[in-house]
Amino acid sequence: MKFTVGWLKEHLDTDASVEKICEVLTDIGLEVEEVEDRAKIFAPFKAAYVEKAEQHPNADRLRVCVVDTGSEKLQVVCGASNARAGMKVIFAPSGSYVPGIDMTLKKGVIRGEESNGMMVSEREMGLSDEHEGIIDLPEDTEIGTPMADIFGLNDVIIEIALTPNRADCAGIRGIARDLAAAGLGTLKPLEIKPVAKSFDNPVAVSIDADAREACPLFLGRAIRGVKNGPSPAWLQQKLKSIGLRPISILVDITNLMTIEYNRPLHVFDMDKLSGNIHVGLSKGGEELDALNDKSYTLGEGMTVICDENGVLGLGGIVGGTSTGVVDETVNVYVEAAYFDPARTARTGRDLQVSSDARYRFERGVDPEFTADGMELATKLILELCGGEASDVVKAGDVPDHSVTIAYSPDKVHSLIGYDVVADRQKEIFESLGFTVEDNGAAGWNVTPPSWRVDVNSSACLVEEVTRIEGLAQVPAISVTRYDSTVDVSEPRGRTLFRSARTALIARGMDETITWSFMSKELAASFGANDNHTPGLTLTNPISSDLDQMRPSILPNLIAAARENGRKGFADNALFENGPVFKNSSADGQALICGAIRTGNKHGKHWSTGSAARPVDVYDIKADVLAILKACGAPDNLQLSTDNVPDWYHPGRSGRLGLGRETLAYFGEIHPAILAEMDMEGAGPVVACEVFLESIPEPRRKGTHKPLLKLSPLQPVHRDFAFVLDERVEAQDLVRAVQAADKNLISSVTVFDVYRGKGVEDGKKSLAIAVTFQPAEQTLTDSELEGISRKITDTVAQKTGGVLRG
Repeated sequence: MKFTVGWLKEHLDTDASVEKICEVLTDIGLEVEEVEDRAKIFAPFKAAYVEKAEQHPNADRLRVCVVDTGSEKLQVVCGASNARAGMKVIFAPSGSYVPGIDMTLKKGVIRGEESNGMMVSEREMGLSDEHEGIIDLPEDTEIGTPMADIFGLNDVIIEIALTPNRADCAGIRGIARDLAAAGLGTLKPLEIKPVAKSFDNPVAVSIDADAREACPLFLGRAIRGVKNGPSPAWLQQKLKSIGLRPISILVDITNLMTIEYNRPLHVFDMDKLSGNIHVGLSKGGEELDALNDKSYTLGEGMTVICDENGVLGLGGIVGGTSTGVVDETVNVYVEAAYFDPARTARTGRDLQVSSDARYRFERGVDPEFTADGMELATKLILELCGGEASDVVKAGDVPDHSVTIAYSPDKVHSLIGYDVVADRQKEIFESLGFTVEDNGAAGWNVTPPSWRVDVNSSACLVEEVTRIEGLAQVPAISVTRYDSTVDVSEPRGRTLFRSARTALIARGMDETITWSFMSKELAASFGANDNHTPGLTLTNPISSDLDQMRPSILPNLIAAARENGRKGFADNALFENGPVFKNSSADGQALICGAIRTGNKHGKHWSTGSAARPVDVYDIKADVLAILKACGAPDNLQLSTDNVPDWYHPGRSGRLGLGRETLAYFGEIHPAILAEMDMEGAGPVVACEVFLESIPEPRRKGTHKPLLKLSPLQPVHRDFAFVLDERVEAQDLVRAVQAADKNLISSVTVFDVYRGKGVEDGKKSLAIAVTFQPAEQTLTDSELEGISRKITDTVAQKTGGVLRG
């Protein structure tokens, strides 16, 4: 929100300096983002007189001018078509910074002729887009007059960061009201007198039954015999100072009302209307050519202003070109209405249209100021454009916005931690427009004004007291620790996130953060179905392809890998920790660690003997095991290939769990899914989903981790090859070997699978490496033979496997 100090002081009677105003603004929660003193910026630029303007000897389109600056005469080479002797110009000396073209001038030579500084255009000064020629000042302008004085640029511009709840401060008068409440001056009274009726309003207004919530109130007034055209200098200067481009008197008045009073209005060319005006909801498919030079196809349920020919504009957002005012307009129809904030915001997002009106209506303008806004705008139109006004016709009524809040002055101390006396609190409320009624021992009943729709609880009232007292006044108080923490303060879900993240980063994966939404069609391919997951389809999505809460993280990761591949990065190792959504109930979401790998896995491997190979299911299985280990999952997990979701490749995927509890899925993504997501030909995509909340808490005694004990004795390694039935899983063999002696056997690793000559059909040979770690004494040959026999006996008993001969 931008405004000038001079404009502010039209509503605030104060002699405070700019520095003090900025200090108080930030202290009451209206944080100052930027202060622009244009008098300092434009200080180098002054009025000058062109004494001579002769043709450049070496260039047809250039002229060599002699410029009298008042203190010296300088030669300037100029290419402007309107440069001539005898004109008054704005001169920029060498060494000055020209803001419109972001350049610091230097003395130079142009086509053999010396040039000192330049004569500037309005665009080069940042005043407008005009650049057809240099600024041509009135003849009576005195040489040496500062440019800031000529164009009224002495007023300081302040920009504040306006939070979404403070719609009242989207108007300059609202800012003045807050500053007055903070003691920085007095709010000047606003005198509003109804404009006398000169004729009967020829255009009736109505609101359709189904649109009364969308537009509770609509006022209309006809004004005939106006003379439109360029605005007077004072009005143009006000708008230019905050970055708005003057258009015409009628349009500029509506912009003035929007910025000064937070009261958006619209003006129709009444001669272009067909019949009466009514407010309704769009059916869907209507076309609107808007005043922002764009065309829109309307969706269903949008608030529209219509006449007998159809849609004239979007309520609270933008008008249409069919009834827009032009310089030749002589009869106008003024609209002042109140539009529902939520519907206005939704329509603006759906159509991707932004406007100053939408910005304010979607935050909530003052509904009770609608009629006053109409009178103020009418008065300005009659003063600047002439004409005569009709009566005001009305449809609907001011919506009921009143809320009474039970409040105790002691609430400030309980929430903020310091005291503000009750009388001072009451003074603050009343200065902000609140009504305070004493309710005896029960405290106060406080009613917010119509322009403060954001205040609806006692905590909001405490906030008002605190900010008007000044946020800088809040004392620094040490927090008292009443008891010691007996357990970790970090939630377990956050701990699991951190553990999973650390494990995958250590394995060379990159963390991503993606949307919690996706398209409904893609979500259906990953298990979402609105018949079973009600509430997961968004009624107001930020984009048409993000209209469903995600049932899985994997689609977003696959999409990210696809985009990386299109940019030449085919080898991806991505993961994300976050929620997925099963339904809209309180327990309808789960915390997931999802990960994918695509392309090649780099590093030497026995299976290929090369530096790189395509990723496979075992790579992602290793990632899953690393996550589960880092999160404290037990070692006795069961591996199954049953009940794996359909988006995984059957036969190349698996499930890890404890009994019926699923801890993780992993495997290759189904080719049909890859085709649906335009990933065909990208090679295998392997992925996993680890359900972090399903991991049981580890049973610990004593410290978080057991004391590390390293044996001083040398470990012993032995290799075994067992012939087993094809149906026997490798993990069953590993567990059988480990069961032979859990204290002595420290690790078991599968390093080869063989099928072929020497092995019967229906059988396979699994080779394993077993590490024995003695703890007390070195193993003898007989002890090694004994443990080896025990391993073969245990394997035979548990899996039916025999040593390969």
